[in-house]
Amino acid sequence: MVRRVSIVVSVLITVACLPSFAQQSLNSADETLTLADAVRIAQENNRTVRNALIASSIAEDKIAEARTYRLPSLDFYAYGSQLLTPVDFTFKAGTFGTFPGIGPVPANDTNIHTPLRPTFYGVQRLSQPLSQQYKIGLNIKLANVNKLYNDQKLRLQKQDIANKVKHAYYAIVRTQSSLELNNSMIELDREMDRVLQDQLTQQVALKADSMDIKARLASDQYNILSLRNSLESQKEQLNELLGRDLQTPFSVSSVSEIPSVEVTLRQARERALASRSELRQGRLGIQQAELNWQIKKSEYIPDVSFVATDMSTVNVNLLPSNIASVGVLLTWTPLDWGRRKHELAEDAKAIAQSKNSLSEAQDQILVDVGDKFRKLEQSQALIAAALLSLEAGKERLRVMMNQFEQKAVLFKDVAQQKAAVQNSVDQYQQALLVFWTAKADFEAALGED
Repeated sequence: MVRRVSIVVSVLITVACLPSFAQQSLNSADETLTLADAVRIAQENNRTVRNALIASSIAEDKIAEARTYRLPSLDFYAYGSQLLTPVDFTFKAGTFGTFPGIGPVPANDTNIHTPLRPTFYGVQRLSQPLSQQYKIGLNIKLANVNKLYNDQKLRLQKQDIANKVKHAYYAIVRTQSSLELNNSMIELDREMDRVLQDQLTQQVALKADSMDIKARLASDQYNILSLRNSLESQKEQLNELLGRDLQTPFSVSSVSEIPSVEVTLRQARERALASRSELRQGRLGIQQAELNWQIKKSEYIPDVSFVATDMSTVNVNLLPSNIASVGVLLTWTPLDWGRRKHELAEDAKAIAQSKNSLSEAQDQILVDVGDKFRKLEQSQALIAAALLSLEAGKERLRVMMNQFEQKAVLFKDVAQQKAAVQNSVDQYQQALLVFWTAKADFEAALGED
């Protein structure tokens, strides 16, 4: 029976120490969700990403909207009314002059009466901007820059979601692996419980040892229940990030072996400066501020438009029924009491603020990359240390199991060493989780797609 326990221990340690630190799905009927698929689904379906995508689409509409201001506009104004008092005009004799052979015009005092009846005035105006084309062009440029800015926000949002998905995915892998380890441990404890029961019957073991192993079994069962509950909560959180039904069943796939990180800190910082969306947004922010300044300055230019007007009247005596004209309309406000000057000063200061923000963002990115790079180095060293500790614990447990078979050590010594190995396995798995999350954070710090 003791030999059987030794075999179970060997299998347990072999399974627990696989580099992938995750085995087959707990439920083979569930969909196996790879990390790449999880990131892709999240970037397509996550609600925050969708909102960023809608914002980018709105920016495209604003570009098209800005371009329409270059074209002529047609306005129509209509006013219908009911006179409450009559409109009377009196022209004195000779108001329009006295002519030879004709005499005064009009010859007598003439009254023109508009009775109390409905009247109508209609005006149609076609206007083509002329001097405004420069300002309109600046607004189109600003709309294009805003579109690029929103594109970077979308890119940043996708990268952020990808990083969150990786964290959630690795946490599930860690919990699933711990659950599998605890299932293996409970099998080992059951085997040892059966061994102790036989030894108690033979009166070669202590009752306290049997009680201790039963307490360990109860603890193992509690741990399994706790891990299962944690696993379900973590899966719901990942489903929420993926933008799908929280109850969608799935299992995670194995994580590949630890890759080597072949990049220096200097290279990492150079890549981050070339790729990070925050820096691209900062540069676009400067362009936005400069265009706003130019647009404000263009307000000093008078608005000149070509205008064609047609006015119609109905039931209004004296006035002609139709008046048409073409001409040039100039609109200018020369006196603004320094308003435009102060607005230009505000926009100039906004440009300086944008440049300062860009410099600050650049320094923060350099610090962030350095921090993530060092944490990745530390996590690799942690894995090496945890693996050495685990190998040493495995060897001690193997030797102790042989001694236990020969009754050279007590059960409590074996139980303590088993607990030490279990703790070493847990630390090794935790070190792997720390490495993969550190790698995800480092990739996010580089800002590459």
